[in-house]
Amino acid sequence: MSNIQSPLPGTFYHKPSPEEPVFKSPGDAVAIGDTIGLVEVMKTFIAVTSEVEGTFVKYMIDDAAPVTAGAVLAELA
Repeated sequence: MSNIQSPLPGTFYHKPSPEEPVFKSPGDAVAIGDTIGLVEVMKTFIAVTSEVEGTFVKYMIDDAAPVTAGAVLAELA
């Protein structure tokens, strides 16, 4: 199992916008560089990308929840 961590504090989002689907769903393949979510800091959105390959298991943080730097955002198998 691998974890994807937040690179900085802010608000974590599972989707690129409210009307769009989540970046990853359980069972999805994840490649290096794939975006798994966004962290918003002062109205700026920073893509959170995977540094490892694997299969997406689940988000560890709720959508639109505050996060700290280093918080585990998602789990990969």
